[in-house]
Amino acid sequence: MNTLMHVCCAPCANRPMEILRTDGFDLTLYWYNPNIHPFTEYRARRNCLLEYANEVGVKVINRDEYGLRPFVREVAGDIEGRCVKCYEMRLFETARAAAEGGFDSFTSSLFISPYQNHELMREVAERAASEYGVRFLYRDFRPWFREGQTFAREHGFYIQKYCGCVFSEQERYQKKSKIIP
Repeated sequence: MNTLMHVCCAPCANRPMEILRTDGFDLTLYWYNPNIHPFTEYRARRNCLLEYANEVGVKVINRDEYGLRPFVREVAGDIEGRCVKCYEMRLFETARAAAEGGFDSFTSSLFISPYQNHELMREVAERAASEYGVRFLYRDFRPWFREGQTFAREHGFYIQKYCGCVFSEQERYQKKSKIIP
């Protein structure tokens, strides 16, 4: 099965890539992450992913658009509820690219993270699949999260400390220092 996998970063993508390839999927990665900020973070995650994909011989469709303004416009009305908009931006775009590219299905490396809202992501992906007429391949990769992080450290990957958006970065620092906004 020819599958397009949205990827957020190499640390999250390495185990899903291995699992799907081992299961016989013909895998192409899709880099599209307008949520990741600042630009230095975006670049570090993108470059690490591109290097790893090249190393293991996996094709990448690199939709390299730093999306600060579109992302902020999307979430500005509801910063606390931003995750659904973030999932929609990335998963609907992946479904569109999968349909237009003739892929049999699409999925995302986001499904490895124990920090993401799996039910919400799955619901968004299923809506995207329905809208674009392409199959959503659901796999719960969370059991391999720690193994993927270990693999990333052993291979010297850039490992981020927050989800990706500037608001999650702020929350990271607020939790550490107990700053009240």
